[in-house]
Amino acid sequence: MRTAPTEAGEALAGALTAEYAAIWAYGPIGVRLSGADRKAAVAAEAAHRSRRDALVVQLSTGGGSVPPDRAGYALPFPVTDRASALRLAVQVEERAAAFWRAVLPTSTGAERDRALAALVEYAVRATRWRRSAGIAPLTVAFPGRPG
Repeated sequence: MRTAPTEAGEALAGALTAEYAAIWAYGPIGVRLSGADRKAAVAAEAAHRSRRDALVVQLSTGGGSVPPDRAGYALPFPVTDRASALRLAVQVEERAAAFWRAVLPTSTGAERDRALAALVEYAVRATRWRRSAGIAPLTVAFPGRPG
């Protein structure tokens, strides 16, 4: 029996859709990078896959609704070279952080700890991508908060 979606369940489902999109985006990102940047993109994609998998289990075993993944996602701009790939990587991490930030006020205990860990991880990764891209400022005052 499925229960009505809760605010927490909806926030987690939103985070799951952000994870789906992040995983998809790292395909076009990774093919435009090389060396250490490519290794970082592979690691980032793996981290998003791990969080996706954990969320699918959490939502499905908790009686919540697991939103389906899409076949593809629209990119905000063409990814044609290293610079555009790095810019997209920054946006992917910032967007994922925003969805995890939305989980914080609806969660408690271990679930809140996981949401905070995701928010921090993605904020740090966005900072690293900004540094690789030469984007200033390197950090933002409130990660995951719309500008």
